[in-house]
Amino acid sequence: MTTATTASGIVRALRAAHLHDAPRRELLQMACDKIRARGAPYTSVYAYMLSGDELVLEAVSGRDTPHTRIPVGRGVCGTAVATGRDQNVPDVTAAGSYLACNLETKSELVVLIRRGATILGQLDVDSDVPAGFTAAHHAELKAVADALAVLL
Repeated sequence: MTTATTASGIVRALRAAHLHDAPRRELLQMACDKIRARGAPYTSVYAYMLSGDELVLEAVSGRDTPHTRIPVGRGVCGTAVATGRDQNVPDVTAAGSYLACNLETKSELVVLIRRGATILGQLDVDSDVPAGFTAAHHAELKAVADALAVLL
């Protein structure tokens, strides 16, 4: 199955749930679960939504995290919002701003959920695989994040 096919399948499922009036948290949880179900390199998937100057954890698939609230500008997640740019960190031990969730995580990909210039939140994906995320993984997550931006 190609990345484009996978992303379109996740987007179709999200749209169908939205048509049945699924609440925001259910849509976010569905996105996290379906992304993680793809297997490696997706170890854990987190959905954070922006609330003022903090990212607030609203859905998790995989390992729990102690980081339920992250200030904008702190860690990889907060840096993505502060800079307005997605973050692909191939080696989290080399990232000075990394907030460790667990010792097994080797790489991280953060993709913003944005409506136009407005950042609504982000999908944050951890991997136990070093340099786990390719441009294709990024594109897949961006398609899901773009769909969420319309549906939320």
